[in-house]
Amino acid sequence: MSGSPSAERSVAERSVAGPPVPGPIVPDVLLERALPVPDPLTDFFWRSGQDGLLRLMRCADCGYYVHPPSLPCPRCLSAAVRPEPVSGRAVVHSCTVNVQEWTPGQPPYVIAVVELVEQPGLRLTTNIVGCPPEQVRIDQPVRVAFVPRDGLHFPVFTPVPAAPVT
Repeated sequence: MSGSPSAERSVAERSVAGPPVPGPIVPDVLLERALPVPDPLTDFFWRSGQDGLLRLMRCADCGYYVHPPSLPCPRCLSAAVRPEPVSGRAVVHSCTVNVQEWTPGQPPYVIAVVELVEQPGLRLTTNIVGCPPEQVRIDQPVRVAFVPRDGLHFPVFTPVPAAPVT
């Protein structure tokens, strides 16, 4: 999506991501949700929402965020890659509304790729909740929330309310 506002944000704008802010617990829009396969490299990701913070792998040597989690760091090849909290702020990079009832009675829901403010290209596939599906837009600011299910905390995102016009 070259030329979009999110693609054109400067490094300075991204560096003001701010401290991690705990995301709320929200109800699941899915009637059924597939569980991830247990994996020591990714377990932290699925459990980190217990305290409301989204965590991603980050290289301690060069500061590069790595998602999906992998070793070594793809930028500097360091093995010093560890989970670290992120701000939980993002923008919708792309989205679609799923209308297929994979589970009988499942209402339409949004599947989105969000780009986190911490780093260009740091993206996460998720659901957008807290608004009707038709209201989700590209470049819409969103923030993390969590859906607890089966001892895991699935990160989803909710729209950031627009600032009042004064």
